[in-house]
Amino acid sequence: MGRRNHNVVSAILGGGRGTRLYPLTRDRSKPAVPLGGRFRLIDVPLSNSLHAGFDRIYVLTQFNTASLHRHITRTYRFDTFSQGFVNILAAEQTRSNDDWYQGTADAVRQNLERLSDGDPSEVLVLAGDHLYLMNLGRFLRFHRERNADVSIAVHPVSREEAPDLGIMRLDDAGRIVAFVEKPQDPAQLDELTPSPDVFRRLGLRAAPGSLLASMGIYTFAMGVLRHLLTNDTEATDFGREIIPQAIETHRVFGFPYDGYWEDIGTIPSFHRANLQLTEPVPPLNLYDSVRPIYTRPRFLPGSKVQNCRVEQAVLCAGSILEGSEIRHSIAGIRSVIRRDSIIEDAVIMGASSYEKRNERVQGVKIGVGEGCVIRNAIVDLDARIGRGSKLMNAAEVQEFDAENYSIREGIIVVPKGAVIPPGTTI
Repeated sequence: MGRRNHNVVSAILGGGRGTRLYPLTRDRSKPAVPLGGRFRLIDVPLSNSLHAGFDRIYVLTQFNTASLHRHITRTYRFDTFSQGFVNILAAEQTRSNDDWYQGTADAVRQNLERLSDGDPSEVLVLAGDHLYLMNLGRFLRFHRERNADVSIAVHPVSREEAPDLGIMRLDDAGRIVAFVEKPQDPAQLDELTPSPDVFRRLGLRAAPGSLLASMGIYTFAMGVLRHLLTNDTEATDFGREIIPQAIETHRVFGFPYDGYWEDIGTIPSFHRANLQLTEPVPPLNLYDSVRPIYTRPRFLPGSKVQNCRVEQAVLCAGSILEGSEIRHSIAGIRSVIRRDSIIEDAVIMGASSYEKRNERVQGVKIGVGEGCVIRNAIVDLDARIGRGSKLMNAAEVQEFDAENYSIREGIIVVPKGAVIPPGTTI
């Protein structure tokens, strides 16, 4: 953990309803969704903040918060001699406000007084559902060296990705001079497309035609943040309203970031990001001994693998695999995959606890039963896949919802605790 910085607080946004990640968000908020077999999405911004020494952290939550709150309180505990904390700020009715958070800016506005405790010089605003490993201490130094009012982390994106993001143009000094949230007009995209010289000057590698996108990661001078949020009490979103207004009146700079970044907004992006972790050199390095991703410590035995064929897979603690084939997949904590089953291009999240020997739900044991085939799928925690089931989407259905599974852009998703009866074909 980095040297503590007393003058900075981090505000991590817990996200909205997460409808595009449904059914993974049916029973939990987006930041609480499991990642890589043993982490939660919220662990990423929390770890980034702690590695920079920013240990005064607030997590702003609103929807399906029980799982997220439980994970945070069990994981992020500071010792008696530390003044650091991770505090949860759930949406609440007060004497001055009786509304839930209306957007990212409104969430921060409703908690300004709490964020101001201790008179911090800066506030870092981080998303709770993005994957990246950033040196936030360097981000803060960048902000201070330029005497900036607001700094925004920026990342190169393709023209195809740009309409879903906040896109900006920088001048030669790195100051943001134009910002458009989710531009759709091709002429507008042309105007915002920087020359290759801009990327070289910023030290960013980018394909021809790339644009600069906001990562939704901000550093605000505390006084500036207060002014921007209280001067226009109707503004509810940073990207749509606060940032375009700020570049007209304040010094707003773009902090170039060239590392891995993924906005986990959809089932395909979640599925892809997880499977990338199985690659020999994954784009998100979870094997860094200096800057690890923190998560809840569990006292689990090692994985038990009996007569299996495993190719390019992540097998997490406490998993039991017998006589099965696992290819380009993740088996999360306490996963049980029984004999003659084939798992390919799949994320098996595992189980929240071991079940007793004769325990069953609708006659099905927890985990993956014998003789199953699961391809291009996500199986959430505590799901039960009956023996002989085939989850392959051979008909290439793109969108579908059933009681015990969904299909999103061709990817099968079995929700948390769902039961797939024996012999089911999807």
